[in-house]
Amino acid sequence: MTTRVTLISPALSAALREARFADGPLDAAGLRQAEAVRGAVADAFAGAGQLVLASPSLRCEQTAEALGLVAEPLPELRACAMGRWRGLRLDEVAATEPQAVAAWLADPAAAPHGGESLEALHARVGHWLDALPADARVLAVAEPDVVRALTVHAIGAPAGVFWRIDVLPLTATELSGRIGRWNLRGGRPLGGASH
Repeated sequence: MTTRVTLISPALSAALREARFADGPLDAAGLRQAEAVRGAVADAFAGAGQLVLASPSLRCEQTAEALGLVAEPLPELRACAMGRWRGLRLDEVAATEPQAVAAWLADPAAAPHGGESLEALHARVGHWLDALPADARVLAVAEPDVVRALTVHAIGAPAGVFWRIDVLPLTATELSGRIGRWNLRGGRPLGGASH
């Protein structure tokens, strides 16, 4: 039996554009792009027995709604907890704490912000993926860092590969297989959406 997980990254928001460690509503362009691919998402991902989930963030909930999905927020799919860096932009933190940012980018076990390390994020989302039933069908609107971490876990790559994976807005990353043997199809635009 094959498990199928499709991860849709959220549409654009001011926080995503600014590389800000924060949630926030979709901006006007992001909302338009999500609404423009609504029909394509319904056609491509409709399926009986499919579980529809979302990271518990405003941008993921709004993306799911704009795509016409009724998604259940799932705590296991929350973004990496950024501790005292929450709300700040990456460039702001890099200007005031360059050594801390360098450690965070170089060491998956580091959490200089006092939040969650990348290793902890990988363990959390990996446990969720591995616990899915063998015949599960899941569609989830998930934060970009969650998509990256699940991709790394599924292909068995070292945690440091996380930073080498780009997750564009409104793209689908598809995992199929089972624990220990996943296939990956990444970065497929939803309905030809432009980014």
